Amino acid sequence: MIKNIIFDLGNVVIDIAPNLTYEAFSALSTQYNPQEIEQTIKQEKLWVDYETGLYSDEMFRDLLREKLFLQGTDQEIDHAFNALLLEIDPKRIELIEQISAQYRTFVLSNTSNIHILECVNILKKCTGRPSLQGLFERVFFSWEMQKVKPDPAIYEQLLAEANIIAEESLFIDDLLPNVMAANALGINIVHLQAPTTILDILPAYLQ
Repeated sequence: MIKNIIFDLGNVVIDIAPNLTYEAFSALSTQYNPQEIEQTIKQEKLWVDYETGLYSDEMFRDLLREKLFLQGTDQEIDHAFNALLLEIDPKRIELIEQISAQYRTFVLSNTSNIHILECVNILKKCTGRPSLQGLFERVFFSWEMQKVKPDPAIYEQLLAEANIIAEESLFIDDLLPNVMAANALGINIVHLQAPTTILDILPAYLQ
C-alpha cells in the first residue's frame, strides 16, 4: 500500500533541456562548442561535484570559467547554467497539491543552489506558488545532503529522515539508473519517460 510519493524535479515537476545550457555556455566560451562543453563538464565531473555540494556557487563559477574558457559575469554564467530550466505546467502543481491531501509527498533531486533559485522563480511565474517547500512535506536536495542519485545512501537518508518505509513509498524519476537504485532498496518506482507525465500516472492514486 503506497503512503508516500517521492518526486524528482527535472522532467517530472519542471521540464528541462540540458542541451540549452551547453549551447549557452558555448556562447560564453572562447574555445569550446556545445559538444566540447558537454564532454568537459562530464569528464571533469563539474556538474556532479557541484550538485554533491563539493563547491560553493562562487567556486563553481570560477571552475566553469577555468575549465570551459568562459568569459562572463556571475549573472551571465548563472543565466547560461539556468538555460536548461523550462516551464512548470500548472496542472502538475495542482495535481501534486491534490495528491498531498492523501499522501505524504517529498522531493529528491540532484540539483544545486543556482538551479533551485531559478526553479522557484519559474514556479512563481507559471503557477503563482511561492516555494517548492510549500508544495511538499519536505524537499531533499543533493547539494545539501552531499550525495547524488543513484548512490543508495541518498535514498537511505531520505527514508530515515522522513521516517518512511521503502515498500510503502513510490519514487518517480526520469532516469533509469536512479529508479533502479531506489527499487533495489524496496522502493516502488515509476520510470517517467516523455511524452508520459505525472498527469498520466498520478490520477490513479486519487480516491
